[in-house]
Amino acid sequence: MRIRMTVAMPEGTTRNGEPWPGLGEETDVPAADGAHLVAAGVAEKVEETSPKGGRRKAAPKGVDGGAAGGDP
Repeated sequence: MRIRMTVAMPEGTTRNGEPWPGLGEETDVPAADGAHLVAAGVAEKVEETSPKGGRRKAAPKGVDGGAAGGDP
């Protein structure tokens, strides 16, 4: 199960000898562990359609959502 951390774990916290991912970072864990973390509110399930690495696709050039002002 792929999860994204919704809280920062205390510094130095490890899982199976590896440091926990930071706030907002994603990792794969066994399904039972992931379900427990989601239920505890420290992580959220990442849907399979989510791009790896959590990066968003950039808007096409010239598209700024009207932030620059000008004609609507």
